[in-house]
Amino acid sequence: MRVTNRLKRILARHVEQGSIPGAVASLGRDLAPIAVGSAAPGGPPIRTDAIFRIQSMTKPIATVAALRLVERGALSLDEPIERWLPELADRRVLAHPAAALDDTVAARRPITLRHLLTNTAGYGIIPTPSPLQTAMDDALLMPSSAPANRGAEDWLHALTELPLAHHPGEGWRYHLSFGILGILLGRVAGLPTADVLRREVFDVVGMPDTGFRVPDAEAHRLVPAFRRTDDAFEQVEEAGAGYYTGPAPCDENHAELVSTLADYHAFARGLVDGGLLRRESVTAIATDHIDPALKTPDSFYDGFWNNIGWGYGVSVVTDGAYRGRFGWSGGYGTDFFVDPDGTVCVVLTQVEMDDRIAELLSDLQGVRDTDSVH
Repeated sequence: MRVTNRLKRILARHVEQGSIPGAVASLGRDLAPIAVGSAAPGGPPIRTDAIFRIQSMTKPIATVAALRLVERGALSLDEPIERWLPELADRRVLAHPAAALDDTVAARRPITLRHLLTNTAGYGIIPTPSPLQTAMDDALLMPSSAPANRGAEDWLHALTELPLAHHPGEGWRYHLSFGILGILLGRVAGLPTADVLRREVFDVVGMPDTGFRVPDAEAHRLVPAFRRTDDAFEQVEEAGAGYYTGPAPCDENHAELVSTLADYHAFARGLVDGGLLRRESVTAIATDHIDPALKTPDSFYDGFWNNIGWGYGVSVVTDGAYRGRFGWSGGYGTDFFVDPDGTVCVVLTQVEMDDRIAELLSDLQGVRDTDSVH
């Protein structure tokens, strides 16, 4: 297929430019795995069945698990979640964004599942210097590429010691709502969150290599992870070892997953083909739920909201040639998207997100500009 060749050329160019050591990817309705480059600089060729740390691509998976509980009546989008998470009762909210931590007012409404899925709960990244940003840094709550460094209960306690950045539903702050969502899934189901995700998603569509841990027998497939320093790659996670291998060091209900190209493609196809959710739930995932007034320049990075909205657990293209496309990325250079015609793209690399990885993912977003997918 012409589009597969173009995909290979884009990935090969970024390998040659030093953006990544290698990548695996698929683009089209069916899984068509390709591998370009190596698992590590100077290392062996990367394998299409390699296991990657997908980080924030966990968010859509947790979203689907939650919506399956909603469809069965075990959970509601608009019921206060303090029923299962009493730590979230009686929230206090900063009087204004730069306020001191004790300058707060009572939250106007409780936090709901809808707030978590849309990043509007009041917890999340604080891009602008402020007392709350400093407190989050001090409490090790600001997101990073490092894996979970504390148990879920301890993490939640540290988070709920701080005020909300805004009233639930009245602002947009990325990321931390989905750690809360992971804990919520476990409490609603009365199971470890890993078991909930297995029951609601992995076993439904066939994702045998996705989870919080890599089994010992498969650890050799786990690629290393890198960050870029002065045009070189610094290894930050080992191949076949490190945090995601061996026994869990703590309660991981708030953690992020590892996965493979085939598994994540199966997940995306489950959304497209109706194997995971009712059609109205998939439509809700792919619908922009964020009021324009909340799409402020200080809510995330500059330019984020250009022709982009946020659905449930994913970004949504709201205008232009790819209107209706939804998907999301992970902090170690992973990405997926689904087009309205059912086209699925999944790409997995192993380098911490930076400008060059962003350029690679941007190139892939436009891979269908001149070629047709068959």
